[in-house]
Amino acid sequence: MGGDHGPSVTIAAAISFVNHEPEAELILVGLEDVIRAELKKHKADAHPRLSLVHASEQITMDDPLEVALRRKKDSSMRVAIELVKDGKAQACVSAGNTGALMAVSRYVLKTMAGVDRPAICSILPNQKDGPTYMLDLGANVDCEPHHLHQFAIMGSVLVSAMEGIARPTIGLLNVGTEDIKGNDVVKATGKLLQSDHERGALNFFGNVEGNDIFKGTVDIVVCDGFVGNITLKAIEGMARFVKNVMTTEFKRTPLTMLGALIARGAIKSMTTRLNPSRYNGASLLGLRGLVVKSHGGADAYSFEWAVRRAFDAAKNDVQAQLSTMIAELMPRTPTQEESGSTI
Repeated sequence: MGGDHGPSVTIAAAISFVNHEPEAELILVGLEDVIRAELKKHKADAHPRLSLVHASEQITMDDPLEVALRRKKDSSMRVAIELVKDGKAQACVSAGNTGALMAVSRYVLKTMAGVDRPAICSILPNQKDGPTYMLDLGANVDCEPHHLHQFAIMGSVLVSAMEGIARPTIGLLNVGTEDIKGNDVVKATGKLLQSDHERGALNFFGNVEGNDIFKGTVDIVVCDGFVGNITLKAIEGMARFVKNVMTTEFKRTPLTMLGALIARGAIKSMTTRLNPSRYNGASLLGLRGLVVKSHGGADAYSFEWAVRRAFDAAKNDVQAQLSTMIAELMPRTPTQEESGSTI
């Protein structure tokens, strides 16, 4: 029910996905009458691998967290997450309110042992034709060194599971590659990661800069949510800006239109490769269940990619690998050591 466009996008994407993926079964959660009407419009109301669970409420994009957590206990978002908790679904995908999704997911599913804060992790393309994983992308705007340290561990486990890389490289996003660069939090985080590298727990490359994201210098780029979210939105904006400029310029004169016709194969490949919609779907790492966040403004094509991310994570049993490896790698925080408890 969430996102800027609601069921008109999410249901169209769901139908397309199950038609392309014979192993997939999707549960559509929300207002039953609305969902059934949308399914009927697409002539998919009797699809054998699409089921429906009614939820009487929905969380809007501007609902405060208190409303999402305490007042709307039968929201589509919460019901979907509870299906994951109860083992009736292997993953939840939502294009709804990001803050509400994180809060409700954390409240219902809880965090893994040793994890203080979940983080949002997504992938970006690089010039090596592989993915660069980046986190946190907005869940935590204020972080301490041990939070960034935990993000690095979670990112490393995710990349190992999804990409089959035994020791993925980790870069700490900074204003320079030298150890003396950066603020106190980044410097302290670098020391923690270097210590893990020396004992063989993590493969820490060192500090990286913004241009390293697309070079493919490392498999994982770690930063706080404030920097990560701004970086992500700037990248998406630039990708769309370049696409619009190219379209405008190629249509400017008959000669440029001819040039576009001659180069249409290369142009199509380039726009496909750089299309931000293909990289939609960010994992909420650190929870005791798989949750994937889609952009609120996603179209059906883009939302289908978010569903694909969740399906692949479930198929590769990422959650079990995360639980096992995070338990092995995650250090105890000072608070946990004093209380003798885990989060």
